[in-house]
Amino acid sequence: MPLTLALYHALVDALTVILPLTSPADIGLKRYFKEHPKLGLRDRAFISETVYSVLRHRRFIEHVVTDGSPRRMALVALTRFMGISVRDLHTVLRGGDEAWLAQLKAKRLDNLAIGIEAELPDWLIKRLRDAGMTDAKIVDFGHSMMNPAPLDLRVNSTKAKRDAVLKQLQQEGLKATATPHSPIGIRLEEKPSLTKHPAFIEGFIEVQDEGSQILGLIVEAKRGEMVVDFCAGAGGKSLLIAAQMASAGRVYAFDVSEKRLTNLAPRLKRSGLSNITPQRIASEKDPKIKRLAGKIDRVLVDAPCTGFGTLRRNPDLKFRQTDEAIAELNVKQASILNAAAKLVAQGGRLVYATCSVLQEENEKIVEAFLAKHSEFEVVPITQVLKRLKIDIKQTDEYLRLSPKLHNTDGFFAAIMQRAAK
Repeated sequence: MPLTLALYHALVDALTVILPLTSPADIGLKRYFKEHPKLGLRDRAFISETVYSVLRHRRFIEHVVTDGSPRRMALVALTRFMGISVRDLHTVLRGGDEAWLAQLKAKRLDNLAIGIEAELPDWLIKRLRDAGMTDAKIVDFGHSMMNPAPLDLRVNSTKAKRDAVLKQLQQEGLKATATPHSPIGIRLEEKPSLTKHPAFIEGFIEVQDEGSQILGLIVEAKRGEMVVDFCAGAGGKSLLIAAQMASAGRVYAFDVSEKRLTNLAPRLKRSGLSNITPQRIASEKDPKIKRLAGKIDRVLVDAPCTGFGTLRRNPDLKFRQTDEAIAELNVKQASILNAAAKLVAQGGRLVYATCSVLQEENEKIVEAFLAKHSEFEVVPITQVLKRLKIDIKQTDEYLRLSPKLHNTDGFFAAIMQRAAK
């Protein structure tokens, strides 16, 4: 079906507003749609898909669109990456566009710089090379982050069984399958809106990436324990952990953002869980934390990070993060981990996790912490996965998840145990 001129103009307008990335792309899109209420659901979906396609392939597109024209950036994304024919664009093409697209299609585009081929910033490629990654693996990593992420759901085990929810969704015509690794996950092939679905309203399901589910599961929280989710955000992992505890015991959901914790409130109400205590903290040094020192059985630190493991969902991060910001993040990560460790009771567990792929945010933070805290030792991830009956092959003592190998977001986690005496 030919693309209408009005929709194309709206797309170019949205790209013009969003590409400077003065705010995250998803927030920019929400703002744009709010300012253009006449756009229908299909039009919004088309604009969103195309904007994200441009962001995923931005380095290549900017390589061939040398003047940075949002018009022509849209044309490249539509014809090269979204399967729309030039014939279906005849209503929006200007003089010279068709010849330019034909020339681009015929042009040899091999021997591209690795940054363009991998769709990653040059400074990130340097860091990955310094960490020992070959150029071929860097390109593989970049390519694995270019495909949109699937829509994963977590079944609330206190209210429903996965098989029953899965059967219900399939009977409704949704292409749903059990997640391959998480025992409480469901994967949807398409991305329907679920906010008005009975299973969502009743608290049977929550949207949560399978990798994030696994992070919550490896905490191995038990009934009656005291658990802290140190950087809880909107509480996805807090809800999972509380459900694993069958609402017995207590989960403290700490975060510095009042807005994120406010978003937890309706989710908590739907879940039917009664053992989560959301608490806003000013920082990792907040007095609310000190009063729990040495009393907590399990602490999860899903630390603030570059987020490069989530590029499938947030391709704009490649252009909003900077090399210089990592040193500042590292200081914050180390400070949060040290503060969280003080909460852990003797014999208790500390889990440090990020959605990053950089050693500076992962292994190096953990190794520096362990060098100063001899009372903690690493628990090999293989032991925990075996107990949980989660079949994920890992090559060392840490958890590493990736889109290419596991079809999850990229995650790192280290499990540490405090000595009993």
